[in-house]
Amino acid sequence: MNIPSIGVEEELLLVSATGDPLPRSKAVVDELTDDLDVALELTRAQVEINSPVCTSAGELHAHLTKMRAALAAAAAEEGGRLLAIAVPPHGRAAQLVTRKPRYEEMFARYGQLAREQGVCGCHVHVDVPDKNAAVWVGNHLRPWLPTLLALTANSPVYLDQDTGFASWRWLMWSRWPCAGAPPYLESAEHYDRLVGVHLAAGTIMDEQMVYWDVRPSTHLPTIEVRVSDVPLTVDETVLLATLARALVMTALRDGGPGPRVDPEVLRAAYWLAARDGLTRDGVDVLAGETVPMAQVVGRLLREVAPALEELGAVDLVRDGVERVLRDGNGAMKQRRAFREGDDVVALTEVGS
Repeated sequence: MNIPSIGVEEELLLVSATGDPLPRSKAVVDELTDDLDVALELTRAQVEINSPVCTSAGELHAHLTKMRAALAAAAAEEGGRLLAIAVPPHGRAAQLVTRKPRYEEMFARYGQLAREQGVCGCHVHVDVPDKNAAVWVGNHLRPWLPTLLALTANSPVYLDQDTGFASWRWLMWSRWPCAGAPPYLESAEHYDRLVGVHLAAGTIMDEQMVYWDVRPSTHLPTIEVRVSDVPLTVDETVLLATLARALVMTALRDGGPGPRVDPEVLRAAYWLAARDGLTRDGVDVLAGETVPMAQVVGRLLREVAPALEELGAVDLVRDGVERVLRDGNGAMKQRRAFREGDDVVALTEVGS
């Protein structure tokens, strides 16, 4: 089997010197050279970096490091700061919507929901042979999506409050009409029928608004894993991308439409992952059992072990997981800083 290529989109938050969302995304993007793929997002305080197609974890790490640094420098030129954080730590819930026809139409249709979606995720694209393969691979990935969320949770502090959740972004994002855990899909035709129902009902504007946590890409020959908060560090993003890549390779090797899991078991797993991240129990979706989240992560690593061997990424993933379990993910670090009266903005600032 050919090893699939990967690419990553990271959404990052612009804030002022005091840490409030800074609606200067267009000016910041205009500061950058044309060789960096940086895009505007739904609100004017968000920017998105898009890595090139990569064939190794080292290549991905180098690109993301360079792009984060360039964007942070551009933000500083506009009097701002760039944060690797998934929700605004200060300010108000409602943000200014970016002046693009698509985003203005979203505001017209969805009102306050659009203005309160200044949240930052991370999307991993992994190459797949075709749309049917993407649909079946998505079924294989469904049981592991809560585990990926728990590993990368980075949004406990929202508008000067500890929300009590490791990933408040995931709960906020789940309010969209076609978001969260994807349904079990029989085929590409089944996917198209369900999307057609949403389109006919007017709950989504177009297929780009299929915000399921894993989906066939609408414009690339990839499957897109969308479950994660934007991670605090590039190391964590590369860990996420490598695990997603290994899961896709495992699914392609296994073949078939993937395991059916009870939607309520999956829902429970998601909710615990969003609330507790790595700090308490999680749900082993395939077994239907509640166990410490570290054990669920261990089962994930065993699941993808052959693929990690093929990628030459066993040490990278083992060391990365050990580091996150030992030192904490972004949510755990933010919560410690918030509890001790330290500055969450400084903790999450790119380049700090």
